[in-house]
Amino acid sequence: MADFCTISFPGSDFVPITLECHQSLSEHLTIQNSPVLFGCRTGICGTCLVEVIGDIPPPQHDEQEMLDTLAANHAHARLACQVDITSNIEIRRLEG
Repeated sequence: MADFCTISFPGSDFVPITLECHQSLSEHLTIQNSPVLFGCRTGICGTCLVEVIGDIPPPQHDEQEMLDTLAANHAHARLACQVDITSNIEIRRLEG
């Protein structure tokens, strides 16, 4: 039986979504229903810079390098396209 995780978007009009844990967030958010902007979806453009509140694994090395450039002083900054969703989280868009 699959575990499910809820992703909410406080401060926006977007309703929470529920996915199976470990599914790719960027595959489930489209231009029509996303409070998060996506560009390359591979972690190199920084378009999907967000603040994530919740218990998720730390960024991989390549993502961390991008975060050090875009949001060095923001402890909860992540690239939404790279997040491994392992629990319920809240996402807010950040300006890079």
